[in-house]
Amino acid sequence: MPLQLRVYVPPHALIQHWLGVVRDAQTPPTLFRSALTELGRWLAYEAVREWLPTETTEVETPLGTCPATFISPATPMAVVPILRAGLALMEGILPVVPLANVYHLGLVRNEETLEPSCYLNRLPAQFPAEARVLISEPMLATGGSIEAAMKELTQRGLTPEQIRIISIVAAPPALQRLNQQFPGLVIYTAAIDESVNDHGWIVPGLGDAGDRAFGTF
Repeated sequence: MPLQLRVYVPPHALIQHWLGVVRDAQTPPTLFRSALTELGRWLAYEAVREWLPTETTEVETPLGTCPATFISPATPMAVVPILRAGLALMEGILPVVPLANVYHLGLVRNEETLEPSCYLNRLPAQFPAEARVLISEPMLATGGSIEAAMKELTQRGLTPEQIRIISIVAAPPALQRLNQQFPGLVIYTAAIDESVNDHGWIVPGLGDAGDRAFGTF
């Protein structure tokens, strides 16, 4: 069976609660940032469930010896936030994957053509063969920016199966684009909205996640 894009919307009450907070146009930037932190935390928790490599050893408790399982340091982990908005999820993501390196990728979308351009690239020249990477990108709208990010990562030795995306809201155009280009990719998102308008905004969405998080309206 050919590989296909997989999208998970975890039915977690806390994820849905904080999604409601970020959707609300009356939420101030301070609370908006806190909500994105919580969404980053819970979506990352779901994304790495049964995906993080582990190793078993023995430890001495105060009363005896017992087996213990730890995250394996042998498999390199990385997080790639897509600037700016991807930074707002990082405070929640990093405690879930404390051994991960962070590589920043700055993309800006032309508001007329809706095509992205890169202004900052701190990705390594090559990822280790066994690396696993989380991409932090709150909004998957037209799919242009996330497609550009995926191309940068796959050109550096990663396969789509080694990458998982953490998003707050996704829309059909982005999901269709990713399915065509990167089958095998896995996405964890709090919601899949119905459409994207002529300006490339997700509807109903939550507005511009970067502007709302950093108060730059």
